[in-house]
Amino acid sequence: MGKLEPMNKSPANKSARAALPSVHSVLDLAPVRALAADHGQPLVTEAVQSVLADARLALSEEAADARTELKRDAIVQQVGDYLEGLSAHSLRPVFNLSGTVLHTNLGRAALPQEAVEAVSAVAAGASNLEYDLAAGRRGDRDDHLEAWICRLTGAEAATVVNNNAAAVLLVLNSLALRREVPVSRGELIEIGGAFRLPDIMKRAGCKLHEVGTTNRTHLADFADAMGARTAMLLKVHPSNYAIEGFSAVVPDAELAALARGHDVPYVIDLGSGSLIDLANFGLPPEPTPREAFAAGTDLVTFSGDKLLGGPQCGIIAGRADLVARIKKNPMKRALRVDKMTIAALEAVLRLYADPDRLAERLPTLRLLTREAADMRRTAEKLQPALAARLGEKLVVEVIDCESQIGSGALPVDALPSAGLAIRPVGGKRGGGAALKRLAAALRALPIPVIGRIRDGALVLDIRCLEDDAAFAAQLPNLKTG
Repeated sequence: MGKLEPMNKSPANKSARAALPSVHSVLDLAPVRALAADHGQPLVTEAVQSVLADARLALSEEAADARTELKRDAIVQQVGDYLEGLSAHSLRPVFNLSGTVLHTNLGRAALPQEAVEAVSAVAAGASNLEYDLAAGRRGDRDDHLEAWICRLTGAEAATVVNNNAAAVLLVLNSLALRREVPVSRGELIEIGGAFRLPDIMKRAGCKLHEVGTTNRTHLADFADAMGARTAMLLKVHPSNYAIEGFSAVVPDAELAALARGHDVPYVIDLGSGSLIDLANFGLPPEPTPREAFAAGTDLVTFSGDKLLGGPQCGIIAGRADLVARIKKNPMKRALRVDKMTIAALEAVLRLYADPDRLAERLPTLRLLTREAADMRRTAEKLQPALAARLGEKLVVEVIDCESQIGSGALPVDALPSAGLAIRPVGGKRGGGAALKRLAAALRALPIPVIGRIRDGALVLDIRCLEDDAAFAAQLPNLKTG
């Protein structure tokens, strides 16, 4: 522990440090031995060493007196606090009151109970992940999902990887290695986490051939780009932005016909992964795989944890010969999904077989279609308790607000919602700092609450709050000072 000694080595400081108990003596205390029984000796030793090192740095001559036993009590408490901090799970449930349903930073789609139970069933032991029970020999993990994906999309074959970025990378590397891929300039997307299509194409080993302009691309632009080195035509759905006004895009059917005439596949990255016509649920429409295949598309990729409402994964579906080539790529093994993802996705896909109950059973769709009146009732129910807890310096009011779908899905479309707006009384000066402190206090609750600060208010959007009783039950823990 010598390396943790303070630089000031005056006799007074040495005397203060000498007043501290030794690591061994603290470890021998009955409360600390009890902690070791719960947490294990190595972690408790680490905790004692850390606490004593901090105390050694903080002590002064005035603190070095005869109160050694009191100091030991404080040290034991700090050791317990240290261990409690280590034992707390880093990945925790939160209340998403941000107003973004599919929030990338908050885990995107919430899984239905059927998926949770399916994951639990296979997580604790062995499963037939890659074992054909009927034949008694090795199987293919895609067999658990392929039939359901084909049934719901109209594809001939399908495979699944760990996310949609991986799906795009794998398709490009499998079908266009060392060849060219024409892409409209208006579709050279960048999404969160520094995913840029040109960079992905470069990493995949193919060459980007930009065509058209940012706002207008025509069939002739693609036709002029076709040549002997063209491997495929790629369309990327701009799911996290929209180009409006004087703009033009080439219909899928025309691009598919052009690709077919040059004997190359037409591939669409659909991104958000809607399997159903959202207009049937009163939501803005989003392109689906089935529509893409009807227009002549050969292959599509899309996410599993966005509008589809499942676990994080990327789905590749389409022509059987193309999927077979993709599955032979050595990168497929590096990007494959595990048994828990497969279990969750299969359970979610099964729900789509009963569309009449889908909005009730699939959390993503249930939250997106939630009635504004229902959300306002919840906000009105919670307002008095929250206002009472916050006191007189802050006012809490029920407001109409707007939610967004999130994760790049339908970026310009907002959903009517209701929430609670917290503001300083009378627009008090320094209110911004007060709201930041309150936001931090909400995040410090046993189940952290994530809201958003905008227009001089901390807004708690109610759309994703289904367990309002649990939210209200922890309000007494909110530190408002």
